[in-house]
Amino acid sequence: MKITWFGHSAFGLESAGRKVLVDPFLSGNPVFEGEGKGTLSEKMAAALAGVTDVVITHGHMDHIGDTLAIAEKTGATVFCNWDLGQWLADKWEKHKTGKALNLELMNAGGRVEHNGVSIRLVRADHSSGVFENGVFQTLGSANGAIISIPGAPVIYHMGDTDIFADMGLIAELHQPDIVIAPIGDRFTMGAATAALAVRRFFPRAKGVIPCHFRTFGALTGTLEEFRRELGPMAANLLHLAPHETITFPIG
Repeated sequence: MKITWFGHSAFGLESAGRKVLVDPFLSGNPVFEGEGKGTLSEKMAAALAGVTDVVITHGHMDHIGDTLAIAEKTGATVFCNWDLGQWLADKWEKHKTGKALNLELMNAGGRVEHNGVSIRLVRADHSSGVFENGVFQTLGSANGAIISIPGAPVIYHMGDTDIFADMGLIAELHQPDIVIAPIGDRFTMGAATAALAVRRFFPRAKGVIPCHFRTFGALTGTLEEFRRELGPMAANLLHLAPHETITFPIG
């Protein structure tokens, strides 16, 4: 599997002819826009090249990101919770693109497989919604996602969340090979708590990737603290620079 970090919680996962974008907050993401080689249009073209699927963990704009524009450009299938999907479908209809929006709607505990990509939404402790026209609208519950692509390691993207004891059940049920954990603090776990979650509930993970940090000044968690708090599991830390692609397993 090829894994690319686009800053914040946005990742590209590539294997077996599928390319899954998770939480594609690209436009307006200062890490995506301001780091890495090339112009913004070149970075966007590279991120979108070959995209087949999009997974959204929850209904905040720094996770919904460019989903509709990506779906229009690429025809990608979008996986998300039911409530968020209805909101996206309404936006799509009002835009009148003339194309169909390929949606796979689901909710926590459910699994959907489409063209070889398997997505299961799991619990996350967070909020989800948008503020529009002076009204706050909730968009279902926040989730994490278990992502399986043929021939690739199983990914657990935690989404935005605090630590919770049922992460132990997620580990038991899905046995993820790679865990992507938010470390920024304020809106999610900080680095120390995220490291505790990984150590306690996912000691068999072969790869650990931090996210949801560095993007804005309010996110104070650091890679250095996360590495330190992981203890011996720091040996499995996969730190990607923005726009960097690694192949896993490494070597």
